[in-house]
Amino acid sequence: MALFHVGFISYTLKREVDMNVIIPTCTIPESMGLGGATPTHKHKAPFPVLYLLHGFGNNYSVWGRYTNVERYAEERQIAVVMISGENKAYRNQPDGGNLLGGGDKHFDFLSKEVPEFVQANFPVSTRPEDTYIAGLSMGSMGSLLHSLTNPEQYCAVGSFSGPLMRMDMDRSKEYTDEQLREMVAPEAVELVKKGKAEGKHFPKYYVSTGIRDGLNRAKAFARFLTENGIEVTTNFEKDYAHEWRCWEENIEEFLDWLPRTDAYAGSMRQI
Repeated sequence: MALFHVGFISYTLKREVDMNVIIPTCTIPESMGLGGATPTHKHKAPFPVLYLLHGFGNNYSVWGRYTNVERYAEERQIAVVMISGENKAYRNQPDGGNLLGGGDKHFDFLSKEVPEFVQANFPVSTRPEDTYIAGLSMGSMGSLLHSLTNPEQYCAVGSFSGPLMRMDMDRSKEYTDEQLREMVAPEAVELVKKGKAEGKHFPKYYVSTGIRDGLNRAKAFARFLTENGIEVTTNFEKDYAHEWRCWEENIEEFLDWLPRTDAYAGSMRQI
């Protein structure tokens, strides 16, 4: 397996940024010729790619430190890209606050520059059919925001413990189903309405959260997607709160769920 720690100058953020990229490579069993495999560093085709977003207070390294995502990606032969969201929610920030007078454009960075850099420097597919985005908590909301804004850029989306609901929602309050329907973030409602009006094709969604972690909010957002004709798979059976034990299981299950059509689909390598 190959784990690349990349430092590069972002023309969007106007500074050096860090990124981890997992690329499937020759394994120890393959290097020994086990299973009839011929050792090689040549790829038979570009890899599908998952842009995997972290939550509040974390950075590009945390998914690799708290989960087995590197092994899961190696087994399933999929590239994984992990950037730092810097507590900016993967959104463009208001102007002001730096020497050039503009705010950080984190939405533009993730939606445009990161895929451009990755596609230019790594053996990954450029097809939307092979492109996925997912995240936890703040990263979940980021994956939803980006996929609803640019639905034709992704084939599938993973939302772990972070539905796009109204920011003024009282998390300690119990809401009825009808009230929860009104709590879906207005921007999500408008993005879906706009996409539908423009005839855009939306990706498939995988929505999950722990039983002790805002379950009704996640169910309400999943219903919102379904009611708008968007295909949703849910997983609301895990007895977890807002914690890494839940997301460790989420990422492996999400990778197994992905609707893949690439040259490596359906394979499971021995690591």
